[in-house]
Amino acid sequence: MPTIYMIRHGEAAAGWDADTDPGLSEKGQTQAEAVAREIERRVGKRLPILSSPLRRCRETAMPLSKGWDCEPVIETRVAEVPSPIEELEARGIWLRRLMAGTWADARLPENNGNGALDLLAWRQSVIDALTGLHGDTVIFSHFIAINVAAGAALGDDRLVAFRPDNCSVTVLEASGATLKLVEKGREAETKVN
Repeated sequence: MPTIYMIRHGEAAAGWDADTDPGLSEKGQTQAEAVAREIERRVGKRLPILSSPLRRCRETAMPLSKGWDCEPVIETRVAEVPSPIEELEARGIWLRRLMAGTWADARLPENNGNGALDLLAWRQSVIDALTGLHGDTVIFSHFIAINVAAGAALGDDRLVAFRPDNCSVTVLEASGATLKLVEKGREAETKVN
């Protein structure tokens, strides 16, 4: 049964409604270094590292990948929830509304860009990426993607089953097509700007 260490990226230099792919803030870089040390202590051995393709996750993975002298594998299926809206301010409004609902709400046409975006397929792709792992793995990902995993493990249909803090570690086990939540990551009040 593979153990999955899902790590939310460090604090981003800009919000979801200000930049489509921000890097880490100075605080986020410090958080990334701290979580690398935490994982090295907890795991005690080198594991494969997967990362969302987005800059904040790749930068969060960097201290651990340097410590383990390896390159993270980019896994697009653990990227942030896709948005059907390009305009940044409207995108933030859309995300706040989406986060207040359930995956059943995500079936509504206004949430999927009138057919242009299938959020349920994206959700399933996150679950498939995790349940398809063959060994223990460290994954650098995002708030909603981590909630997909936790929600699937808990049978919770809410988009936000808990609020993982920046660089918190959520531990799951995968068995076939099933996820089991072993440990929720440290929580914080996350604001979507």
